[in-house]
Amino acid sequence: MTTGRIVLLDQINGRDAAALVVDGQIEELAIDPEGDVILPGAIYRAVADRPMKGQGGIFVKLPAGGSGFLRQVSGISPGQRLLVQVSGPTEAGKATPVSTRILFKSRYAIITPDAPGLNISRAIRDEEVRAELDAVAKGAMLGADARLGLIIRSAALEADEEEIVQDIAAMRDLASTVLADLDGAPELLVDGPGAQETAWRDWTTPVPDMVEDRPGGFEAHGVLEQIDTLLTPRVALQGGGHMMIEPTRALVAVDVNTGPDTSPAASLKANIAAARDLPRQLRLRGLGGQVVVDFAPQPKKERAILEQVIRAAFKGDGPDVTLAGWTTLGLYEFTRRRDRLPLSDLLA
Repeated sequence: MTTGRIVLLDQINGRDAAALVVDGQIEELAIDPEGDVILPGAIYRAVADRPMKGQGGIFVKLPAGGSGFLRQVSGISPGQRLLVQVSGPTEAGKATPVSTRILFKSRYAIITPDAPGLNISRAIRDEEVRAELDAVAKGAMLGADARLGLIIRSAALEADEEEIVQDIAAMRDLASTVLADLDGAPELLVDGPGAQETAWRDWTTPVPDMVEDRPGGFEAHGVLEQIDTLLTPRVALQGGGHMMIEPTRALVAVDVNTGPDTSPAASLKANIAAARDLPRQLRLRGLGGQVVVDFAPQPKKERAILEQVIRAAFKGDGPDVTLAGWTTLGLYEFTRRRDRLPLSDLLA
């Protein structure tokens, strides 16, 4: 098994793909969809269409007869032109989810229209480094549109000053150009990032031990074999237990089992192992929405222990996950934002 943090750029079924492998295990996976598919992160000039009563949103017209659904409707009226960004994958038979909160994201910077101010990632803690980056940011944003804010990403910690300045300038200029382009019919203004662009932009912090861009890289590092296991419901757990992850139209059902040993100690061990691996499994499988977990039977007094593990496991997901807690029937519920197409659909 190859150890360390490795970013692999390869292809699957003739489409660009990328994987982040840490000590031999996939932690992130991105595959370009087949055909002309709207990618999350794409920015469109759209036209407000008709309100959706009862759901607190409004449909917007996208190019080529496409339709988006915008939840923020305050101050928006039918016929109004506006800029929207795709906030998630387009599910079959549904409008594309979009938002008016637009971000221009690169490897080192995020430009935030209508949210002015300069901010530095909290992951950068050294006060001297933060002061240096603050000076770089102020210089790079000098003379920029007053509506534009800037966030310096944690990847800037490992970058040269010139690289950061160039990155900020490119995003600043792109944002200014797009914000000024409101006239005309619905149009794609900025495409969403593909799989390999996502890898370069978002997976290189901390700095990987290796970046491998070659055909056959997935096979050489066991990625294809791991993808095969992600396409099956059963997930083996340490200690002999397993969990079943099965998406339905309404929710994602997760069932945790201990295996032959049904003792309370085995139940807690299986439940903890499942809770720790569940965020990774859902992320790689591209599953979201409402998730209901039927953990292996354990005493109620041990729920507090398990809930601490759950909260720690999902901490990295931030606001994308809302933990609702235990139901009266002893199930655990939470919601996870859908941020990509299901892996089973991508590889159907």
